[in-house]
Amino acid sequence: MKEKILLIGAGGHTRSCIDVIESEGRFSILGLIASSEEIGQTVLGYEVIGTDNDLGRFRKECKNAFVTVGQILNPEPRRKIFELLKSLGFEIPLIVSPIAYVSKHSKIGEGTIIMHHSMVNSNVQVGNNCIINSRVLLEHDVKIGNHTHISTGALLNGEVSVGDFSFIGSGSVVRETIRIGSNCIVAMSSKVFRDLPDHSTYKIST
Repeated sequence: MKEKILLIGAGGHTRSCIDVIESEGRFSILGLIASSEEIGQTVLGYEVIGTDNDLGRFRKECKNAFVTVGQILNPEPRRKIFELLKSLGFEIPLIVSPIAYVSKHSKIGEGTIIMHHSMVNSNVQVGNNCIINSRVLLEHDVKIGNHTHISTGALLNGEVSVGDFSFIGSGSVVRETIRIGSNCIVAMSSKVFRDLPDHSTYKIST
């Protein structure tokens, strides 16, 4: 029998996560946690069954939960939900699409999702509660911090590092060995040729 899992969120990223979770086949989705106004609504056939205030009650019947709130400009909602789930004793699994490739020589943290057609190469390290979105390439020795989103189609070459709470936009390319700090935003389709300190916002597309 599949273990049950609660999903925290009910938006667009939740729909993408549902597809990966269904494809992976390890869990049965108990329901979604969202705002009180959304209770009773459904997302891809799964009902919103409560709010954050109900999580303690649901923990009694479901030990697994997963953050499916998206992240672009603000990582705080995902971080706060992750820490709330941990404080309530939930297990927050690693979710990997069956049509992604993750090297056995990589290390991926809890609560991270590796989405369809992504590639995680040898000796890559990814922290907790990250989104490695569809068609991302993380080349050898890349290091990603906690609560960071690498968006669709981004390409991080060998030995790149990205800190905590950062966002790398869709289609961006990061040159080998580049260091990107924490709380950084790299805009869609950027080409990153230099190191970026903490709290940087960056866009170079030519």
